[in-house]
Amino acid sequence: MNIYVGNLSYSVTADELRNAFAEHGEVSEVNLISDKFTGRSKGFAFVVMPNNSEAEAAVKALNGTDLKGRTITVNEARPREERPPRPRRY
Repeated sequence: MNIYVGNLSYSVTADELRNAFAEHGEVSEVNLISDKFTGRSKGFAFVVMPNNSEAEAAVKALNGTDLKGRTITVNEARPREERPPRPRRY
């Protein structure tokens, strides 16, 4: 299951997220989203857990909890919506 984690402190690391979710089961991937120009965290991430029951337990346990001074939002990630191509400017 792909899990969305929002309202993260900009100082949270991928390892800290992995450890928080690993308490509830196996974590196969952590993608901390960062700005492509500055490299600074955008304040959200995606965590992939292969076992759905463990993932659901993690969502229930971690949603609304405090991580490094911020109340995080945790839920199942929705599929990315296709956006129309942007016109190129020359």
